Formats: sequence, C-alpha cells, structure tokens
Amino acid sequence: MTRSPGGGGPHWGSGVIEADVALRRSRFFVGVPALGYLIYVAVLSAGYYYNLTFVQLGLIDLGTRLVGMPEGQVSVAMAALALLAFVVALVTGRVMDKRGWSSDLRVKFRILFVVVATQTVLTMVAPQVATPRQFGLWVMFSAVGIGAGIPVTFSLMIDFIPIRHRGYVAAVVTGLAFSAAALYPLEWRIDEFAPLMTLVMIPAAAALGVISFRRFAFVDELARQHERFGIGRFCRPTPIATASLAFWMLVIVMFSVFFIDSLGSLRIIDTPAYISTSWQSPSIGPRLFIAVAHVVGAAMAGVLYTSFGRRWLLVWIFGLFAFTHLLYTFHLGTSPAGMDPPLVLPLFYVLAVSFYTTLNFALWPDLSTPSTVGTNTALGVGIAGWLASFLSTALALYSISSGLSLLEHLRYVNALALLLAVAYPLVLYFRRMRTLATNPEST
Repeated sequence: MTRSPGGGGPHWGSGVIEADVALRRSRFFVGVPALGYLIYVAVLSAGYYYNLTFVQLGLIDLGTRLVGMPEGQVSVAMAALALLAFVVALVTGRVMDKRGWSSDLRVKFRILFVVVATQTVLTMVAPQVATPRQFGLWVMFSAVGIGAGIPVTFSLMIDFIPIRHRGYVAAVVTGLAFSAAALYPLEWRIDEFAPLMTLVMIPAAAALGVISFRRFAFVDELARQHERFGIGRFCRPTPIATASLAFWMLVIVMFSVFFIDSLGSLRIIDTPAYISTSWQSPSIGPRLFIAVAHVVGAAMAGVLYTSFGRRWLLVWIFGLFAFTHLLYTFHLGTSPAGMDPPLVLPLFYVLAVSFYTTLNFALWPDLSTPSTVGTNTALGVGIAGWLASFLSTALALYSISSGLSLLEHLRYVNALALLLAVAYPLVLYFRRMRTLATNPEST
C-alpha cells in the first residue's frame, strides 16, 4: 500500500490490483468446466434426437407417404445413406487426426457449425421433396452432413468431460434424447415435424457460428482441457491401437447390438397390435412410461459403466435383448388376438437400448487419445451405430415388403440375440482362462 501523490488516503499498489484481477479470472474459469458439460449434453442429446426421429424414422415417412415410393426402394435409400455417412465420417475423422483438428476445439466448432447449418436447410426443405430424384438428393446431402458430424460431436467428450464422469454424462445424454423422442412428436409426419425442428435449429446454428468465428476466453479455456483428460480411460497406461484386435472386437460387438435393436424394433413399432405400448402410442401414458424407463435405464448404465467397465455392460445388453425378444415371441405365439400387450414388453427393450446407447457415447472416446479420437469415433459410431442401424432398418423394411410375418421375423432376431448372449460371456471366459494360463500372476 502506498500514499497517493496528492497526499490523500492510501491506494492499492499494482501488485494488489493484479491479484484482484487474477482472483476474478479464477472465479470466472471455475464455471467454465461446467459450461463444457452443458455444451456437450446439449449438442449430443439434440443431435441424437434429430437423427433418431427426423432422419431414421422421418425418412421412412418422407419416402413412403410424401414421395410415394415403395418400402423396398426406401430401404435401399436408407442403406445408401448409412454407407455414404460412414464413408464421409471415416474421411473426416482421418483428416481431423492427421491435421491435428481432433484436439483443436475451435476447428471442431467450425465444422459443427457447417453441419448444423446444412441440416437446418435440409430440414426446412424436406416437406417440399416430391419426387424420387429429389428424395435421393436429399438423402445424399443429409448423409454428408451426418457423416461429417459423427467424429466431431463424439470427439467433444475429450474436450469437455473428465474420465471419471463420462459414464454419467453419457447417461444424461441418452436419457434426454430418448425420453424426448418418446414424448414428441406424437405422430411421425415429417411435414408437421420439420417446421418446429427448423425453428429450434436456426438459433442453434447462429450460436455455433458466433462461438466458431469470434474469440471468447471461455472457449480458449475449454480448448486446453484435453491436455488433462484427453487420453481415454482404456488407453492408460498403454494406448489401444486402432488396428488392434481389442478395438475391432468391440466394433463388431457393438455392430451386433445396434443391428439386433433396429432389426427387431422397427417391425415391432410397425405392428398395430404393439403400437399401444410403443413410443408411437396415441396415448400419453405408455409414452411417459417409456420415457421414464429410458432415464432409469440410462442411469443404471452410467453406474455400471463407471463401476465395472465395458465388458460387463455388454453382457447385460445381450442378456436383456435375448430376454426381450423371447418375451415378444412368446406373447405373439400364446396371447389371444385383440388383447393389449403388457408394458413389461417394452420395459426390457427400453432398458437394453438405454444401456447400449450410454455405452456408445462413452466407449469410443475412452478407447482413444487426442491423436486418434477422430478415426476411432468415426469407425466405432459409423460402423456400430449408423451402418448397423440403417442396414438393419433397411432389412426390416425389406422383410415387411416381402410379406414375412412378425412372428417369423422375430424368431430370426431372437436366434441371433440368443447366440450373442451365450457367445459373448463364453468369449470373455476363454480369454480370461488364456490370460491365466500365460500369466498366472494376473490372478
């Protein structure tokens, strides 16, 4: 403290002023990590909700009802969307890793801005699509936007979410996306859904544009967080190589999970007898029940992932899917016509879906480092998520158009689910026995 030149009262020296400024800056940056959590949850839950409702299910309504295409042709278009989105995701992820963009938050924000702006325009014009050619062009541009967005959005976890919280945050994203999809829209009519989605997406695109092209102190702080927790949980102490057997086994297993889900669920929600207990129910009661079950299932998955890791969560997923399809097959074969199915049928399905979706959000960043997260998320989400979901959706549409009954269809799905439910624990057991045989000290 020194006296002022005029001889008046004392004033604070420059050192104290700098300390005060530093204190204010520290208080500001204390809230920055929390802002990162909010950005991640908002981006991932909104993006997953959009792709689940507007793209995966809205595309069927657009092609069959508005354009008038047969279900077989729509299934081909959906398969083409999945393949193109995967190729674009893989190219984008590889470029991100090679150029260092996977660890550059500002670049990722800019790519995300372009993706959201593109999807906003596509959403706006979707109800105007009237011919198969226009439908094909819409699918192509949508696939490019979705593909570019996959490695960008899923890699944001290394920038925003510490390792110890990833399972819980993935559970929040899953619960929000699926509960919202269960409650709205009440009807999958793309011409009614598109205007509302456009109104929501325009301010989101504008906000991303501002964040991307103007400099903010909180973005600079968030951009440095990957230096502390960018290396994933399963890459410590030794990183898992993208070309390793461990990585590709998880890709194959997750592909199987997504494939089983879409192959069975689309036929179930397309059957009038089961609409009353699905998230396409005209009544709010079953929808609310499903929404709450999704939140509960996601919370359970978040705890299991954090406490036990990926292997045991996959055992639960395969077991739930096998049990669920057994229930549906048994109900179809024994229940009299006209009787409403019990809510226990969708309950176990919802739990299985929430389990694997939570795992999908957290797993690929935890198998990556800042230099591999672009490629790994592109491969993991692109193959196990998009490719599996849309290929199985296309196969389900083909089974509908070919006249295959729901019972016969679910028997095939059930056989696959039971096979995986038995095979996966056996693989884990034999791997454990092999480890003990080669390294007895691992006990």
